[in-house]
Amino acid sequence: MSTGVLGAAALLFMGLAAHPFTTYPLSLYLMRRLGLSRRRVATGVRDANMSFAVCMSVFNEESCIEGKIANLLELAATVEHCAIHVYADAPSDRTVELLRPYADRIDLVVGHERCGKTHGLNVLMKRVEADIVLFTDANVIIDPAALQHIRPHFDDPRVGCVCGNLIYLNSDETPTSASGALYWRVEEAIKQLESDTYSVIGADGSLFAIRRDCHRPPPDDIIDDFYVSMTILCDGYTVVREPAALAFERSATGSGEEFRRKVRIACQAFNVHRLIWPRLRNDPRLVYYYLSHRLLKWLMIYNIAIGSALMLWALAMTFSPGSITLLSVAMALATAILAGSGSRLVQNGLAMLLSCTGAGLGVWLSLRGDRFQVWQPALSTRTSAGE
Repeated sequence: MSTGVLGAAALLFMGLAAHPFTTYPLSLYLMRRLGLSRRRVATGVRDANMSFAVCMSVFNEESCIEGKIANLLELAATVEHCAIHVYADAPSDRTVELLRPYADRIDLVVGHERCGKTHGLNVLMKRVEADIVLFTDANVIIDPAALQHIRPHFDDPRVGCVCGNLIYLNSDETPTSASGALYWRVEEAIKQLESDTYSVIGADGSLFAIRRDCHRPPPDDIIDDFYVSMTILCDGYTVVREPAALAFERSATGSGEEFRRKVRIACQAFNVHRLIWPRLRNDPRLVYYYLSHRLLKWLMIYNIAIGSALMLWALAMTFSPGSITLLSVAMALATAILAGSGSRLVQNGLAMLLSCTGAGLGVWLSLRGDRFQVWQPALSTRTSAGE
């Protein structure tokens, strides 16, 4: 095989690795500039009787649950009809004890054994009677005005799901939290481009709202936010982003915590992929958005590895083995020195590479049959109200 062919193949795989963050958002930006935006259809009549419910599944959340309930009560007070439903997934700390004083203002269901977040939300959805259901996590603080910003989107009968805008509060705490916050800012920008041109490809569990009638219960061992929002999209509804519906949380600060989180999320997401792929693969536009934003990100580390191997093969056919070894050692030493000297660029790059590796491992675990129905939340993402 010629060096030209190897080099071209290497560039192809590197291009596939970079596509979700480069050529994909660029293509969406060009669509928007060319006027190929999503058409908004409103009935012109606002339903004054539209009712809301908030559903949240919690585990060991004693460090933040009181602040969260206070936040939800403030949120619920901004609309006329809003119920709060909480499922406690057999906590082993004081979470239930701290929730009991709110029993007259929330619908509390306590599980007697751990069954996972999705199971808890499925239990709550059987109790919900509201038109619009908002989902959130215990460690997330929501801007009290969020429902006011979300509500108008449901005047469009084609909108089935509205995503919020998540902001990380501790971006300068560690290189891991900095890279996580940077990644999420890019992610939110891409979601906005998707929302403007077609549909957001999957909601995040920190804050999203759906029409109750659109809810399709996921299996208990399947991640809820991605499955629920994608089935709504597959049913012909649109998933949109509301940038003014703000949610705030802490990013993981330790590289080990973040790596385990990426492994779990990717494994759960790829399990969803195998359930929904038969439904979405016949829509070319949806396939392009889905492959670009989701599948290629989960497979990024594999494309990087294949591209790098092909590039080294091409270089080995051009230069002596000694030159290639010397170049590789020099690059590794330069990276180590820059990282050790506190170079934020190199540290962020290494953190993102570790994140990609975690996602790739998660895909492999999914193919192996792992589920992650229950898990221990990262402690560094939990904090008391007001901190």
